[in-house]
Order: sequence, then C-alpha cells, then structure tokens
Amino acid sequence: MKSYKIALIPGDGIGTEVLACSWSVLTEASERFGFRLESQTFPWSCDYYLQNGRMMPDDGIEQLRAFDSIYLGAVGWPARVPDSVSLHGLLLPIRKAFDLYVNSRPHRLLDGVEGPLRAGSFDILCIRENTEGEYSGAGGRVHMATPNEVAVETSVFTRRGVERIIRYGFEMARTRKRRLASVTKSNAQKYSMVFWDEVTDTLAAEYPDVEVTRYHVDAIAARFVTHPQTLDVVVASNLFGDILTDIGAAIQGGLGFAASANLNPEGGVPSMFEPVHGSAPDIAGRGIANPLATIWAGALMLEHLGEASAAQAIVKSIEDVTRQRLVRTPDLGGQATTEEVAQAVIAALAALAV
Repeated sequence: MKSYKIALIPGDGIGTEVLACSWSVLTEASERFGFRLESQTFPWSCDYYLQNGRMMPDDGIEQLRAFDSIYLGAVGWPARVPDSVSLHGLLLPIRKAFDLYVNSRPHRLLDGVEGPLRAGSFDILCIRENTEGEYSGAGGRVHMATPNEVAVETSVFTRRGVERIIRYGFEMARTRKRRLASVTKSNAQKYSMVFWDEVTDTLAAEYPDVEVTRYHVDAIAARFVTHPQTLDVVVASNLFGDILTDIGAAIQGGLGFAASANLNPEGGVPSMFEPVHGSAPDIAGRGIANPLATIWAGALMLEHLGEASAAQAIVKSIEDVTRQRLVRTPDLGGQATTEEVAQAVIAALAALAV
C-alpha cells in the first residue's frame, strides 16, 4: 500500500478548525482508495512567533523537506503580529526554499452555489507565478521617519522564471480547452511586461494547438466579471495573479471555495496546499468557517501525489453537498458548523461507488 507523509501546519485562526475537519475527509478518501496518509503537525503560527520571536525554527525548512506534501490551514493574525512578519516569516520562505513557482487556483461555480454574477457556468484555472516578480522583496527604505524618506520596491523578472510559468500555463491549456490568456500591463510597464509578452510569443510557436490571447490586467479583471465563461487557463505574474484570483474567488461564491496549490512541477520537494481565505480572526473559535476550500485544496494535494481518482471523488462529493443545499455554513446563508459540512462531504464520499 502506498503511503504519503504530510506535514500539517494548522496556523492561525480558523486555519486550525478547517484543517482538522478537512484532514478527516482526506483520511476517509485514503481508506476508500487504498493508500495511507501519515501526518505530523507543526505548531508554527503567530502564537509561535509571540513565544519564540520567529514564525518557525531555524531548521524549519529542513524539517519539512522530508515530507511528500505540506497541508496548510491559514497564517496571520494582524492584531497580534503584522502580516509582513507572518507572511515573510513562514509562507514566502517555504515557497522560495522549495521553489514552488506555480500557484494554481481553480475557479468554478459549483452546482447549488449562487455566485454574484448573472453569467452561466465557468471553469477558470489561474496560474500565478509564485516566487519572483512583484513579490521578490528587492528594495529598501532610506531617510526613514524624515520628510525625505524614500521607499523603493523593485520587481524582478528572470527569463527562467517567466518562461517556466508561461510554459506551465501552455501545458495546462493542452489538458483543457486549449485556450491561454496571458496577462500583463505592457502598455504602461515597458520593460518587465513587454518582456513577458515576448516570452509568451516565443513559447506560443511551440504550442500551435493552443489559442493565445493577450490581456492587460485591467481588461481581464473586467472580463472575469462580464464574461468569465470565455476564459480557460489564465497565466499571470505574482501580483496580477494574486489580484485576479481574489476576483475568481468572489465570482465562484466567495473565499470559502478558494483552493490553492503551490507547486514545484519538477518534484523532489514537498509542494504546499492551502485555502486562500486567510485566518479570519473575527470568526475564529466559533466553528462556523466554511471548510470546502481547504477540502478542495486537499483534493489538489492528492491529485499532485498521483491519487487522481481520490481527488476527483472528493471534488464530486463537495459538489454533491453544495447541490443539495442542505448543509451550509453561515457564509452561504446556512447554520451548519465547520464539522457538519465536513461530515456531509464524508457521507457523500462514502456513498460513491469505487
């Protein structure tokens, strides 16, 4: 029997609640599909920072290296620890240390979920560059706390980084509807974004079977709202992808459905899977957070590990629950708890023929 070692990082706020419930769904899937999931929990969080002065220990990355995947709840509690500390102390170091250069986020309106748009069904896969670009961290501040203070933040786009993320977008488009939308702002950013366009054009010659459309980020942001059904695979830089995927989450019914995979497609290191709704301190501890994004992220993890049948069964079970409209957390107008939704997904999973 195959066995996978998973590092669990519950993190902060509702992260601890949604991860615990979602892990029970993945455990059910592993039992039904004949593989084993072994886990170890790491307490790295804002509480850990307040106790230890760091988000994770000095050898944290090396501890994680031994695992097949990382399953994350949520990180952040800005009233206690600035987001710039929690993000740069945990998530970004993991992404960069393991070169998790692909951030993949599916945006689909599930049956039974009412989104804010009048548009019909849509199925968008956003591919966001995850390790450089606008979030490279290059820059600094001088003359701080004086009238002459200057802050400089430099985006860094390497040919290797741009080429590999766009190529991944092309490869994903080949598995779907063979349409790729490449996002820039090359009319205003005449160096980095023109460079992105040039790399896109060069790679397009290798993928004549994929239809490529260039969009400026403001135009495609509008298209997400007005014509989402016309989009298939969208590939964008770190910042643009970050913004567009929040729009994608909004039109698919809210952040409670927003799953994310941080991938190194070459393998050899653990990829990381998480919901993108954040830690939601305002509802933490109440047991009412929507766990579906975390469960969906778990399905993405199983798919990446090679357990495609189990992953597909979990997504189908999620949609069986949303279609029935019986068990819903308050963000969807219901009164169910986090645990009750997870148990409904488990029941739907158990009812599937294998």
